Amino acid sequence: MVIRRATPDDASDIVSVIEVVAAERKFSAIDRPWTVEEERHYLESLSAREAIHIAVDDAGAIAGLQVLDRWSPLDSMSHVGTLGTFLLPAWRRRGIGHRLWDATHGFAREAAYRKLLIFVRAANSSAQSFYRGLGFSECGRLSRQTIIDGVAEDEIMMELHLS
Repeated sequence: MVIRRATPDDASDIVSVIEVVAAERKFSAIDRPWTVEEERHYLESLSAREAIHIAVDDAGAIAGLQVLDRWSPLDSMSHVGTLGTFLLPAWRRRGIGHRLWDATHGFAREAAYRKLLIFVRAANSSAQSFYRGLGFSECGRLSRQTIIDGVAEDEIMMELHLS
């Protein structure tokens, strides 16, 4: 498994991963993945301080990805990033998330982030446990934040201070 930074040429494979995760309807707040064109445009728009790291298997297929974006365009919050992780079911609990985190964490430090945020669906206890294991702690709860298939669910906000 190789971990590398995504390029616009990875847009189609990234969309394929997010389509699988979104179709599960339980692990992500994403209910409709972007089109390949939208994903490509997003990848092209990332600043030097934002990145998607992808895990690529021996056959060249993407097994998962981790996204790091700026939280806000305001200079007063330029030290805060937001994170998202998406893994295909067959690759979960095999260390890929930690390998993606190693790349993203190093990148975040180099890009001068001092704090990272992640929003996790309240029912996704495995993701909450994963992020707690990385050092994130719960710092808030957004009630009825997502509605997927007519069902409202809270999201748990978690933070990690890098300094």
